[in-house]
Amino acid sequence: MSGFGKNSDVVIVGGGPVGIALAIELAQRGITSTVVERYVSLQEIPKGQNLNQRTMELFHFWGAEERLRAARTIPASYGIGGLTAYGSLLSGYHYDWLRRELVQEFYFRKPERLPQQETERVLRARASELEQIDIHYGWRADRVFQDDTGAWVEAENAETGETRRFAGSYVVGCDGAHSTMRERAGITQTRNDHDKLMVLLVFRSTGLHRLLESFPGKSFYCVLHPDLKGYWRFFGRVDLGSSWFFHAPVPPGTTKENFDFKALLHEAVGAPFDVAFDHIGFWDLRIATADDYRNGRVFVAGDAAHSHPPYGGYGINTGFEDARNLGWKLAARMQGWGSEALLDSYSAERRPVFASTARDFIERFIQDDRRFLETWNPEKDRTEFEIHWTERSRITSEVSAYVPNYAGSPAVSGQPGAQSGATGEHRVQARAGFHLTPRVLSSGQNVYDALGPGFSLIALGADPHIVDAFRKAATERSIPFVVVEDDSQDNAKAYGARLVLVRPDQFVAWTGDGETVDPDAVLAKATGS
Repeated sequence: MSGFGKNSDVVIVGGGPVGIALAIELAQRGITSTVVERYVSLQEIPKGQNLNQRTMELFHFWGAEERLRAARTIPASYGIGGLTAYGSLLSGYHYDWLRRELVQEFYFRKPERLPQQETERVLRARASELEQIDIHYGWRADRVFQDDTGAWVEAENAETGETRRFAGSYVVGCDGAHSTMRERAGITQTRNDHDKLMVLLVFRSTGLHRLLESFPGKSFYCVLHPDLKGYWRFFGRVDLGSSWFFHAPVPPGTTKENFDFKALLHEAVGAPFDVAFDHIGFWDLRIATADDYRNGRVFVAGDAAHSHPPYGGYGINTGFEDARNLGWKLAARMQGWGSEALLDSYSAERRPVFASTARDFIERFIQDDRRFLETWNPEKDRTEFEIHWTERSRITSEVSAYVPNYAGSPAVSGQPGAQSGATGEHRVQARAGFHLTPRVLSSGQNVYDALGPGFSLIALGADPHIVDAFRKAATERSIPFVVVEDDSQDNAKAYGARLVLVRPDQFVAWTGDGETVDPDAVLAKATGS
């Protein structure tokens, strides 16, 4: 070793969107971090574009929402919605898809869409404002160690060859699907390979923009082709007018040199147009999940913990929620009010959500589309095809059932036998383990603006003695705690409770009316004691 890195509370390996988001989350809670990132400059490959309502709530709390919206590369009139087409984009058979605006009332912020590199630029700018974050670009970490007192990584500077040690109380691997930190920490994976070689094309075309002007307000386009058995051809706008990305299955053995990618694009659209390629890359279609998101003092998050095809815009949003979930728990542990069991709950909560997302949404998309394409074909029976295609179009939004939750978490006081996952039903009702639905208080303030950075107790005409007992229990446990008091009977009725305990990540830990509650026991469970 030629030198030692600055000691910090947490070492984060990987300075992509999830790694930087985690650093920001920690910094705002007073926790220092060292970020080790192998690339000096951003990778200018558009991906991870759909940022859902929940992610925008996180950017709001990270102090980066306005900057992110200002970085948008497509006019707001285009929204973040898309369409699904049969055969080709111009076949005449299409319907709207992933209409996230239908669940807007259940979230505090509206969704956004922009290329991942622009999101990363915003996160880097925000991170540069926080003195608790120390970022080292151009360093590749290839080894990780831990003992009873801390964890550290050994890294090499790609330009100079210098080696260095970066040490902290914990290490978090945010270094992508092929995570070195995950492998070196001995965290195994379960993989589901789909045996599909996929191509990613980034290209410029003004002609394609003109061809698709008949679909105003759409930002992405999914093509179902009968030959692909449920796998997609997918177009996404990078800007309005010229830049695009596209991914689709290609035959095994396809290379940049032996395949006509322009012809593939023309077939997917159903018409010729000008094409100038900026990038041609390949990836294998698979779903991979770490068998645990923690091994001692080493954690994984984002693609290092879970990876899946970019179907439905779930990936980057899932990674950001990892950062929020793990960030407040690491802070709680290091500040003395969270337990080791609370850290264990990171994997117990986040892993089932991803497993459900992969199984109940991404793989179900593929299976449902495959069954439809095998059953109905306009060339064989146009009338029957059109009847069933119209029926599909009535299913206006798959996201209405996409409800990530921690109902079965050991750190929430939910229903016996409840299980965590990503399926459910959006409700205003406050439910233990579920995301808090925003409500306007009697003062006119949104409850989200009244929540504190730690735990918050929403008291809706509740017994003041019970509220004081919660305050006392939180003080004795050194838990950061605020009370949001409101006498609105409408809100009490909507939430289905007079008392709602909200975690630092805006998920509900407990609900009740206070008659038989033990506040200390509730807070003990919520912090892993």
